[in-house]
Amino acid sequence: MASDWIGCLVSIHCGPTLGVYQGEVSSVDQTSQTISLRLPFHNGVKCTVPEVTFSAMDIKDIKILEIRKSSTEVPKQNGPDSSSTLTPHGGRNDKGGGAPGNSAPLTVPNKTEHKTQEGGVSPVPHYSKSYGERHMDMAVQSKGFRRRHNSWSSSCRGPNQATPKKNGLKNGGHMKNKDDECFGDGMEDVLDEDFDFEGNLALFDKAAVFSQIDSSERRGNGARSRGTSGEQTPSRYRHDENILEAKPVVYRQIIVPQNGTKEYSTDSGLVVPSISFELHKRLLAAAESHGLSLERRLEMTGVCASQMALTLLGGPNRLTPKNVHQRPTVVLLCGPHVQGAQGISCGRHLANHEVEIILFLPNFVKMLEAITSELALFGKTGGKLVSNVKDLPETPVDLVINCLDSHENGFLREQPWYKAAADWANQNRAPVLSIDPPVSGQAHAVEAKWSLSLGLPLPVSEDAGRVYLCDIGIPRQVFQEVGIKYHSPFGCKFVIPLHSV
Repeated sequence: MASDWIGCLVSIHCGPTLGVYQGEVSSVDQTSQTISLRLPFHNGVKCTVPEVTFSAMDIKDIKILEIRKSSTEVPKQNGPDSSSTLTPHGGRNDKGGGAPGNSAPLTVPNKTEHKTQEGGVSPVPHYSKSYGERHMDMAVQSKGFRRRHNSWSSSCRGPNQATPKKNGLKNGGHMKNKDDECFGDGMEDVLDEDFDFEGNLALFDKAAVFSQIDSSERRGNGARSRGTSGEQTPSRYRHDENILEAKPVVYRQIIVPQNGTKEYSTDSGLVVPSISFELHKRLLAAAESHGLSLERRLEMTGVCASQMALTLLGGPNRLTPKNVHQRPTVVLLCGPHVQGAQGISCGRHLANHEVEIILFLPNFVKMLEAITSELALFGKTGGKLVSNVKDLPETPVDLVINCLDSHENGFLREQPWYKAAADWANQNRAPVLSIDPPVSGQAHAVEAKWSLSLGLPLPVSEDAGRVYLCDIGIPRQVFQEVGIKYHSPFGCKFVIPLHSV
């Protein structure tokens, strides 16, 4: 029985690791449960070895591609509908292991001899197509090949042999004979031909193609023929570059009468010089004389400082309706001066944005009118007001806003409440934002990570951290009254970062 399969073309599937092998059966050993293929193909590529032997343990599936004619003669006692079974010992079990499992027998229909008597039927075997056969079908089923093959088949019949006509047979035997003559040739010669990868790769000159691509990319302003030889390609622009020609950009648009000790630059490269505290004081007085009162300035400073603080707290990622259980906590350290009133205004705006505010302000018998009005508005927000450092939280908070320092009253730094508040801010591990910090000549009791200057920056020290600038609404002509040539560096923002030049 094993010798009947010698000479047949089979396709053996050995799983995803070994792949699919195709070839002619050269030997079948029932004792050792092995099968050998002559001139095998592995995954559609011809193997370098003349013969490969497979064990039943490695075989997952077997497909019969073509049955040898001498081995497919059906015995008379079996009848025309008899079939043979082939049961592979190796199979894919449910757990995916390599151990042999029970698999259903594979039924292989026997191919009978072509009968020469008139009206005989030659059944066509049905089998599954393998990878190699599908590859060959694409080449065989072109229209040109069909015409050449049909003309060759008709010439082989002889001059006196006519094309068989369709008769009244139930299964259309003559039509099947004609299909066998047209498409029934073997594929052995085609399977033996390997695709020449190296030869086809040599036809593609990669160096020439890549050099052509590089030369075309380097021709940014070179002449390139489109319709006429005189046309030239325009310059290549970036996605953020303007196509229209513009005047040269002037980066020093702010000129002050007395250059400060420091200069800053914006993200776009504009130069922002620092000014002295005396010039800054004159600028604020000129703006107040034109209607920009202290209350307006406090409101504008509180809005800009609160916007910066909300960004530092996380912005939309932190302050969302789904994150109400993790509201940020901010501590404001304010003194009894204008800078303290600016901090209170900032705390009021932060409290309106669902931020927990703890405001520290020492008790004084007499307060500035600006501080009194700001405290009255802050009391309507529900924020917490403390006058003793012991009432401040012991655990780190999200942000500390420092408004303890004053530009004029330096003696406040010697007060016990100032030292206690500064020590608490330095011991708490929260980052510090300073609003309107003092100039570099004065020492900073609280080390800040960010500093927010108003209008134009003051020459602050390195302890002030990264400097930001906010727009408090001073018109351009007010700058000109104090001798400053001014063009707004803010663009579309009210708070911009500054970089040391």
